[in-house]
Amino acid sequence: MKFTKVLIGVASAALLVAACSSSSTPAPSADAGGGGGGDRANISIEVVSHGQASDPFWSVVKNGVDQAAKDMGVKVNYSAPDTFDMVKMAQLIDAACAKKPGGLVISLPDAAALGPSVTKCIDAGIPVWSMNSGSDTYRDLGIKAHVGQTEYEAGFGGGERLAKSGGTKGICINQEVGNAALDLRCQGFTDGFTKNGGQSVEVVGVNLSDATGTQQTVQAKLQGDPTIDTVLALGPTGSTPTLKAIEALGLTGKTKLATFDLSPEVLDAILAGNMEFAIDQQQYIQGYLPIVFGTLNALYGTSPTGVVMTGPGFVTKDNAQQVIDLSKQGIR
Repeated sequence: MKFTKVLIGVASAALLVAACSSSSTPAPSADAGGGGGGDRANISIEVVSHGQASDPFWSVVKNGVDQAAKDMGVKVNYSAPDTFDMVKMAQLIDAACAKKPGGLVISLPDAAALGPSVTKCIDAGIPVWSMNSGSDTYRDLGIKAHVGQTEYEAGFGGGERLAKSGGTKGICINQEVGNAALDLRCQGFTDGFTKNGGQSVEVVGVNLSDATGTQQTVQAKLQGDPTIDTVLALGPTGSTPTLKAIEALGLTGKTKLATFDLSPEVLDAILAGNMEFAIDQQQYIQGYLPIVFGTLNALYGTSPTGVVMTGPGFVTKDNAQQVIDLSKQGIR
């Protein structure tokens, strides 16, 4: 599929224009930030994600949403199901659209499950943007644009790096089996790894909300097959327990570990040399830019099209300290 890639320079220019839990960022007063006065204060945008704002990754997404709401001078409401639950997420999308907002921003981990709710919103005249997950399916639903990374290519790049660093047999730790974006990451990792000298990759499913269980599952897998020398986790909820499993088995420095996405624990491990790298999709931008696009669309009827690429980037020992400094600000 051919994607339209909007360069970060364009994104930077846009930045200068200026769950079942739910949280709302109120619009500033007419003379606060962003310009446009009362026109902007009357714009409301709904955000529904499959990940919770309490999650280390998604908290940064929400920081981007909240900052954009302040910078643009618009009102934003953020909702997410308590767990990875597509039925509940579809209900939240329905509820968001019933408010008749000026725009809707969603993550799209399962287009088949969420499609009917999204289509209903679009048919009602509500413009929709997707972010984070959905780069391969957003067009089919009539969504205006997607902000994120293409997951297969990101996984492929990770697999290529790990194979070229000497990995031979790998496992992919998937904390949300059935999430299309995460499944694509494992598929990309498998292809990138095996096409660059690695022998094989097995997908290991774990429970997103059970860190202890994840550690036990990974530990048992590594104990049961000593030939496994490479592990890719798909996010901090998988990588942190995996790191503990590797340490418990005395395999630190012997088993190669890498992950998608960032957290303080991930960055510390990279800086210490206990993790090869993290694949960074810059989720702060994924939260920020759709609010900018929704605002511009409401004011002027303008919006980018295609995939606005926010990644993949690779955080290694060479640049980890800089990223750590930004993570303390809730930006990385």
